[in-house]
Amino acid sequence: MAAKPPCSGPLATLPFAMADTPQPPTALPTAADVDAAANRLAGVALRTPLISSPVLDAAIGARVFLKAETLQRTGSFKFRGAYNKLSTIPADQRSGGVVAYSSGNHAQGVAAAAQVLGMPAVIVMPSDAPRSKRERTAALGAEVVLYDREREDRTAIASGIAAKRGAVVVPPFDDPMVIAGQGTVGREIIEDLTALGLAPDVVIVGASGGGLIAGIALAIKARAPGAKFYSAEPEGFDDTARSFRSGKREANARMSSICDALMSNTPGAITFEINRRLVGEGISASDAEVGRAVAFAFRELKLVVEPGGAIGLAALLAGKLDVKGKVVVGVLSGGNVDAELFHQLVA
Repeated sequence: MAAKPPCSGPLATLPFAMADTPQPPTALPTAADVDAAANRLAGVALRTPLISSPVLDAAIGARVFLKAETLQRTGSFKFRGAYNKLSTIPADQRSGGVVAYSSGNHAQGVAAAAQVLGMPAVIVMPSDAPRSKRERTAALGAEVVLYDREREDRTAIASGIAAKRGAVVVPPFDDPMVIAGQGTVGREIIEDLTALGLAPDVVIVGASGGGLIAGIALAIKARAPGAKFYSAEPEGFDDTARSFRSGKREANARMSSICDALMSNTPGAITFEINRRLVGEGISASDAEVGRAVAFAFRELKLVVEPGGAIGLAALLAGKLDVKGKVVVGVLSGGNVDAELFHQLVA
């Protein structure tokens, strides 16, 4: 693992000293930013339950808790970060609206947040994103612009639209306010465990660009510094785990997975700086293992979980970690799955 630069002041700074992406310094979010995000989200985002199951505990041999972000507004954790980001945009910059790029969950989160705040939104989505996600994004009032993820650059498309319309770009993960908003998931987890007289030994969070696990790690490590974190990714899209091992951000070569929400090409610069300090290890699960986890959640937990949202549960059920006798937390990050795929996985 690469050497850790020192932090100072209320906000640490990200030097971006990695050889692959030299950029200007950027403020890193902190646990205090997560607390501020929680205040903004109070009464707007749902406080989702931390659930447990005797069947799951027996299968894993541990005391397992799952954070059901499948029940969040828009069906995923993404509303938290989107609303936190949009609510901090100055009033004199809101008339142009916002532009986001996403395969679906961030798209819906931004669209819903913009709707709540009365701001126009344009969402750049891959043409192969699940139809249900495209339709729900449009139903929330956003303008949807499709692109070919193999041939076109979504960031360039979004930047071009933003420049023409005077809009603010809302990144899916690599933004301090987005990360802080996602961190409210971790804040709720640690509060609920503390109320039970427990502390987490192991926390497993799915990673695409790394914003969710970065935010959760900030929140939980501030109150339970001994908690051990693992990122969970689809096999072939394990860029975060490989980046931990190499000390620099790695990219993926594989182009297909049923975990459409976890297909980012490389970790974010900001998220990786946080995650290499607070997480540092990653595991992966195959599409077949993810499919079994989706079916398990439906049959035993009575929850609809999309493949990307079930990645941590999949790794646990597949025995990728020895967690016997420990207090384990996993995050079910989303439930937006096409009906046809869901039927295939649970049939």
